[in-house]
Amino acid sequence: MPFLNRDRPECVSGPTACVFNSPSQLPAPQNPKIRLYNTEQVLSWEPGSLSHEAGPVVYQVQFKYPSSRKWSDVTVNSVGVNCSKISATKCDFTRTGLSGGFLRYFNVSLRVRAELPGRVSAWASAPWFQHYRNVTIGPPGHVWVTPGEGSLVIKLSPPFTITDPSMVTFRYYERGPFRNSAFELGGLRPLSQYCLQVQAHLLWESQGLARPGLSSNVSCHETAADAATRLQRAVLIAVAVFLSLAVLAGLCVFLILRFRDKIKSWFHSPPGIPVQIEEYLKDPAQHILEAPDQDSPAEDDAWVSVSEVSSSEQEPLSAAEDALPTL
Repeated sequence: MPFLNRDRPECVSGPTACVFNSPSQLPAPQNPKIRLYNTEQVLSWEPGSLSHEAGPVVYQVQFKYPSSRKWSDVTVNSVGVNCSKISATKCDFTRTGLSGGFLRYFNVSLRVRAELPGRVSAWASAPWFQHYRNVTIGPPGHVWVTPGEGSLVIKLSPPFTITDPSMVTFRYYERGPFRNSAFELGGLRPLSQYCLQVQAHLLWESQGLARPGLSSNVSCHETAADAATRLQRAVLIAVAVFLSLAVLAGLCVFLILRFRDKIKSWFHSPPGIPVQIEEYLKDPAQHILEAPDQDSPAEDDAWVSVSEVSSSEQEPLSAAEDALPTL
């Protein structure tokens, strides 16, 4: 517990132990902690209470491996990044080298202190860490799903690249463990939707270590139809089309029988007008019907009746001819 005593220096509580500051020292940085997420390695801290101090405060970061007795400054030559006399309150080791910071199977200790010209603070130590043992593993980088006939083919990318695959590997979990990053979920129902959530586990078999990672987002996919399902669907479509056409034909026949007279009246041609009358109606002045002339002589209306009678006797015939009126 932190305490304050006139006869002893001030104790500043830290995550692992107390750091004692003498009255002539600067306040030590507070709460140093390391963030390990996938390949990230970031040391951060909070500045001490420096309200009564003058001048810019800088920080010095040092590291040490268990096999080493002395601490070393974090510089470009030693680690690949400069965290010596910096004004920021964090030191990011991730961007150094292909390994993304310190070797992931090494135990690393870190400490930081504040500095002013002629004055320094006590060292504040962060808990030691080993990347593979303490890292927070994210979900798989990408999840590709290809629907198959009653199956789903899944291809994954790892949460991060492993630089020493002979030591550690990833194993993926959906309904069971899968060592490979590509696997198939078979025995599924065709044309059915399945929702997936995949998780990666980091395995360090020589150390008996298995660290589960975060799960991916839930994604839903529909399986493809197999041959039997495709045939069944084709038959159902054909039957549905046939029934639809039959119903439509029956409806047409019913309407024709129900409204037969009206349909006949629609298709029956109207009565026509004689050609002479139609021409007369178009231009009456050119077609005048000739009426009988009342002033014509009566002789025009006279008719002569002639008959021929064959007879063996000539006299009666002559008598008949004498009886005809003379015109």
